[in-house]
Amino acid sequence: MITLNNVSLRRGAKLLLDKANVTLNPGEKVGLVGRNGAGKSTLFALLNGTLHEDGGDFSIPKIWRMAQVAQDMPETEDSATDFVLTGDTRLVELRAQLAAAELSEDGMAMAHAHADLADAGEHDAVPRAESLILGLGFKVSELDQPVNSFSGGWRMRLQLARALMCPSDLLLLDEPTNHLDLDALVWLEAWLKRYAGTMIVISHDREFLDAVTNVTLHIDHAKLNRYGGNYSSFELMRAQQLELQQASFSKQQEKIAHLQKFITRFKAKASKAKQAQSRVKALERMEKIAPVLADADFTFEFKEPQNLPNPMLAISEASFGYVVDGIEKSIIRNVNKSVLAGQRVGILGANGQGKSTLVKTIARTMPQLSGTVTEGKGLNIGYFAQQELDVLRPNDNPLEHMIRLAKDLGPNSGESGREQDLRNFLGTFNFAGDMVKQAVGTMSGGEKARLVLAMIVWQRPNLLLLDEPTNHLDLATREALSMALNEFEGTVMLVSHDRALLRAVCDEFWLVGRGEIKPFDGDLDDYQRYLLDESKRLREEAKLSNDTNISTSSKSSQDTKVIIAEVPVAKTSEQRKQDSAKRQEVNTLIKPIKKSIEKAEKQMAVLNIEKEQLEERLMSPMTPPEMAEAGKSLKLVNDQLAQIEEQWLAWAAEIEAIENTV
Repeated sequence: MITLNNVSLRRGAKLLLDKANVTLNPGEKVGLVGRNGAGKSTLFALLNGTLHEDGGDFSIPKIWRMAQVAQDMPETEDSATDFVLTGDTRLVELRAQLAAAELSEDGMAMAHAHADLADAGEHDAVPRAESLILGLGFKVSELDQPVNSFSGGWRMRLQLARALMCPSDLLLLDEPTNHLDLDALVWLEAWLKRYAGTMIVISHDREFLDAVTNVTLHIDHAKLNRYGGNYSSFELMRAQQLELQQASFSKQQEKIAHLQKFITRFKAKASKAKQAQSRVKALERMEKIAPVLADADFTFEFKEPQNLPNPMLAISEASFGYVVDGIEKSIIRNVNKSVLAGQRVGILGANGQGKSTLVKTIARTMPQLSGTVTEGKGLNIGYFAQQELDVLRPNDNPLEHMIRLAKDLGPNSGESGREQDLRNFLGTFNFAGDMVKQAVGTMSGGEKARLVLAMIVWQRPNLLLLDEPTNHLDLATREALSMALNEFEGTVMLVSHDRALLRAVCDEFWLVGRGEIKPFDGDLDDYQRYLLDESKRLREEAKLSNDTNISTSSKSSQDTKVIIAEVPVAKTSEQRKQDSAKRQEVNTLIKPIKKSIEKAEKQMAVLNIEKEQLEERLMSPMTPPEMAEAGKSLKLVNDQLAQIEEQWLAWAAEIEAIENTV
């Protein structure tokens, strides 16, 4: 287990943890939360050994293997698959040992290396790596492409896949969802739920935290507070805790005021001096309850649009895509849509289906390939692109960005361009004091995103096109954006993997997929099921295509141009008897396997109950020895479950093989 006992931790002169205490048990999935700058990443640096505690005791099992996502941008000509494979450090080490043994022609060492490689999963390493890459949204055709051929966001996905490839007992994830689409996010959640080790994740996506964590660790005023449960449970418990603390503080303040009043009134009277002194001592002994220091909420609003054309725009017989080397590549075809004033549209679709292409075309950064896009009179678009942060000038400060924007818009913006007014406006987006003169290149991703939002708000748009606006926003800013969008009087078109934002803002969804745009009749839970079905369909198509290619290549070369469809022939009585005999044979072979599967399912049911009981027990107050014992028991149960599940899968595969061959 991981323990922090009175740990103090500094980053420069700033004290981020002050005598913090917490225990994390094996197998727990922990969400690490706190305001920006509270010390979340610094705590990660302590866990991975980059930093050391300035005081107190910190311990982590020495035998634990650790994995985390490298934050540097990978620069290599290795293929995507080879790059992810090297994340399995144990496999890389054993391969090096085998190569050395072969070079020295040491037969015994070669035998040991081969045995160790088999134990380390050499036989299925490539399929495992490819599964991770495909799950995070890459195409089959991209598995062998060099890492350097991908954009920055896709390379960071490969870093994530590499971390997941690494065998680990502790997995540290710092904002793993930032570069993911919703389909990749759904896949990652499913993968992390199956992860058997201890996981600590920093994320500003509340639904993601709810899905993958069962413990929340809150950094607040240099202290670590542990809450049993996911993020929603933490919010509820913390609200109750703050309410109770505030009530206790108010009650104590009344008592202090009463004592102080007595002391002030009677301390000069000889007859009452003894009682007054007694109350002074009582006041000194009293353990003061801290007041609730509420963090300043961040709020902003979109100003009322100067006009609201209706429809905002009309798309007729349009084809969207891009041009490469003079060749048109159409992604979405035959689009006939109208965007009306006041609509709240969430744009859904699996990765690569054309969501961003649609938004870019409406935003005028890409021309449509065919058809017409007719804009309403007075249409004013506010566009937040995924790469919008890269458009900011790193050497300029926020005030210079706003002055330039005010000059470009001129009096048409309807806003004052005076420097003091611009400073005041930036202050509403938490750019106060000297921050308005800070170079943008030195700012965090969240601060840059706030600046982009400020610039969009200044333009007073009537149509907002938002393509993944929350990638760098913390929870408080996401909440502020959600509230501002709900109060916005214009039209919103939103692409986002933040399901909480989609649920709060959108009242209809468009589905982009299979070359078309159509309404999606359902909610986000229905959409997640659709994504799983779509993923299954694509796998089956790929398998069918592969089988067809194999079948075609195995046939002798013929110039036959016409394929004659086979006409089904009614079965004879003899054929029906043979089919019945085959079914009987299959049933005989699989009957004992089914019994084994039923037995395994009963064992898993018992173990799952035991697991839930142990997890509930670990969330209640316990002594360190009791906690250690419960943690060991939980790990044993998890190991048994994994072993039985593996055997269950093997039996299921055996049944499938029998049914296919007999």
